[in-house]
Amino acid sequence: MIDLKGHKALVTGSTKGVGRAIAEAFARAGADVVIHGRKAGPDSEQVLGICRECGVQAEFVTGDLSGPTETVVDEVFQNAMTAMPGIDILVNNAGTYIDKPFLDMDLETYGLTMRLNVASPYFLTQRFARHWVEHKVAGRVLMIGSINGQLAEPVHSCYDTSKGAVAMMVKSLCVSLAPLGIRVNGLAPGLVSTPLTSIIEENARFKSWMCLHTPNGEVPGAEVCGDGAVYLVSDAARHVHGHMLMVDGGMSGWQQPDMPSGW
Repeated sequence: MIDLKGHKALVTGSTKGVGRAIAEAFARAGADVVIHGRKAGPDSEQVLGICRECGVQAEFVTGDLSGPTETVVDEVFQNAMTAMPGIDILVNNAGTYIDKPFLDMDLETYGLTMRLNVASPYFLTQRFARHWVEHKVAGRVLMIGSINGQLAEPVHSCYDTSKGAVAMMVKSLCVSLAPLGIRVNGLAPGLVSTPLTSIIEENARFKSWMCLHTPNGEVPGAEVCGDGAVYLVSDAARHVHGHMLMVDGGMSGWQQPDMPSGW
């Protein structure tokens, strides 16, 4: 098992879903973790408890990253560094899946999506990178993208656009920060079962179709993202820069599955 002992991580949007799975995987690997969410509640208490059971330090901070970017980014940075000085891993996971068909898209929905999915991770990374450069810290950044950054869906044009931006952000920030000793990589889940994708469990026919559309035939839980995240921020990936790891059961490599009889 990869060892993250001695490292401290902030995982944004980590009270549920992919962010929670990553925070718990970090804790199992020995890293101290800062859990982040918009507000405290049963979800934050549960993930804190699970992380602490691993024998690591775990703290919780709040901050609505969909708000005014400059203000909230500084707030989250200050809160996290106060709760756990010495953070050297940043996981930009907080995001939204709110979307509308392109012809119905409005500026409010578009702006919210871009603030949360693109502007906040960009400027939160900048805030940490400035601190790391000043204090000579070999920081590690992990952006959480999506298969939607490579494959489009007709009713998710705004979300697709935002995740496409995240994929390019990984490459662009890599070439900006690698010379400064900071590694930037990304992890892009395919369809996994989280609170944001509850339709999977609510619609058996839809789940069957998605399993068919995935080469390994699975729509797993978010826990499948944890091990890949641990690897990308670890010393085992010390020469991996600017890479987007697809955790999608092979979906991004399959043009179109064969249509089964009866569909």
